[in-house]
Amino acid sequence: MALRQAVFSAITQLMTVISDFHPRLTADLNRWRAFLAISDFGSLTKAAQFLGSNQPMLSRQLNALERECGARLFNRTGRGMELSEVGQRIFPQVAALLSDARHLEAELRGEARKPAGVVTLGTLPSIGSPLASSLFRIIRQRYPAVSLKIFEGSSGQIKGWLAESRVDIAILYRYGATLPEQDQLLAHVDSYLIGAKGDRLTKNSEVPFKRLDRLPFTLPSAPDSLRATLDSLAHSEQVTLVPVLETDSLILLKQLVASERLYTVLPLHAVWSEVAAGQLQASRIVSPSIQRMIAMVMAKSKGPPRAVSAVADQIMSLIEIMGRRGMWHTIRNAAERGTGTVSVQVREAGEETPGGTDTAS
Repeated sequence: MALRQAVFSAITQLMTVISDFHPRLTADLNRWRAFLAISDFGSLTKAAQFLGSNQPMLSRQLNALERECGARLFNRTGRGMELSEVGQRIFPQVAALLSDARHLEAELRGEARKPAGVVTLGTLPSIGSPLASSLFRIIRQRYPAVSLKIFEGSSGQIKGWLAESRVDIAILYRYGATLPEQDQLLAHVDSYLIGAKGDRLTKNSEVPFKRLDRLPFTLPSAPDSLRATLDSLAHSEQVTLVPVLETDSLILLKQLVASERLYTVLPLHAVWSEVAAGQLQASRIVSPSIQRMIAMVMAKSKGPPRAVSAVADQIMSLIEIMGRRGMWHTIRNAAERGTGTVSVQVREAGEETPGGTDTAS
């Protein structure tokens, strides 16, 4: 009842605000959703992509809305779409109206109490592989009204999906001493020298970086971020890396190591099942170590907020469980071992290769 009153109040306020230039408020809330999206993105094309529409249709909706209001809501400039004086004046009331409408819809459907809807996750293949099945099973058991959609891609692709709001949650690697403000640190990841079954060099738990000198490697091609870090470190340590074959496929990297007895560098979780089955061997690189961070980033959510939050919480729990198994170092896992915060031996912040992809690993 309170929500219905709030919606009525918001509509009344909005009608009062626009009464100066037209007495009629459109009954189509989708037009006001388009108004907010255009304001957020500053572009008809990007707003249309976000809304799952197209630019001509969105343009017609905006023109119809401006005719009904009797005033121009946006100024068209060389930089894109900017709110006019009238648009700026009504923006807070429109945002409040749509927020109240969403809450009312959730109450009527019962979603205010129970997460429901589709949540889209973007992740790297090496992280998605060990995470996806467990996440799906837990979400299906605990939140049957929530559906998952999982995209795998490179870091560059995932960043693009975030910018375009095509995913609600992104999980990706970060290099550098600090994380961007919007990122949430999930874990630190060591890098391992991966060898074939029976390989003498990778039979030990650790291998010094200098032992990588002149080994026959299969590695991702530039501008992969880990490849850039390896090349930089090899130069400073006077180690010669010999990539005899380059591929951006995680599956091919592992197959080539096993069948052609080449070497590669991957995080342990990327070869977890193969090492457990005795098909591959993994030795942690030390002196110096090579580490990166797994981070979770939330998009300007186009998905149901409660469902997105529920999925994000389960991802964090699963990352913690996998950390206790030894896949990576979470903050809690490091503290329990008495090691404190794990130091990160990577390139300095800001040195990540432009367009770095992390395609395979």
